[in-house]
Amino acid sequence: MPAFRTRRNIVIGLCSSPLASAPLAVLAQGVNVPKAGTDYTVLANPQPVESGDKIEVLEFFQYSCPHCYAFTPDLNAWRKHLAADVEYRRVPIAFDPSVQTHVQLYYTLEALNKIDDMHDKVFNAFHVNHRQLIEPGDIAEFMASNGIDRAQWVAAFNSFSVVTKAARAKRIAVAYEITGTPTMACDGKYETAPSMIHIEPGIDRARAGEMARTGALDVMAYLIERSRRERGRSIR
Repeated sequence: MPAFRTRRNIVIGLCSSPLASAPLAVLAQGVNVPKAGTDYTVLANPQPVESGDKIEVLEFFQYSCPHCYAFTPDLNAWRKHLAADVEYRRVPIAFDPSVQTHVQLYYTLEALNKIDDMHDKVFNAFHVNHRQLIEPGDIAEFMASNGIDRAQWVAAFNSFSVVTKAARAKRIAVAYEITGTPTMACDGKYETAPSMIHIEPGIDRARAGEMARTGALDVMAYLIERSRRERGRSIR
């Protein structure tokens, strides 16, 4: 769910398609450049990245978050246009302890190489079919109904590596000072979110949500370019 943040009115819709090159060039030249403290935050304590030479983009999300559910189609399309020097990684979190099993669920899917097959289905199960997927037995049943071997699922779900990753995700969220979802972080230094995008009053709610999501991705595109410059690379 969105955090309350300082907001500034920015030009929305510069990118009619994800990561369009012309808008990025305009942003890089200083026109309508997002501002720190308004359109994005600069972490007081930069975090280490795990992506090596690549620029790290993190998506902090919750399966139970309706805003994350709405953002997912935009993110799925946007990710397809990321350059080869960007590494995208999701970090599942649970502000409500009752859905902590969702974090474990995500890392189990990752361990079984089923993220691409099941990520959207889990969101749909929760938000469309109203299936909470909180109890481990219900989760295992759901996965089995989608073709995943139940015994294999249970073993992975309870494995040391999955439990460890789930616990680590919580520590990462604390280190990044995540107070709402969806939130995106860039290269261990910057954060932005749809909740930071100011939408003028009077705009239809559905359209306003779309504009906020697009605006956040415009800002993230700028932050990726900024990170390239800071790493001493040419602007693309």
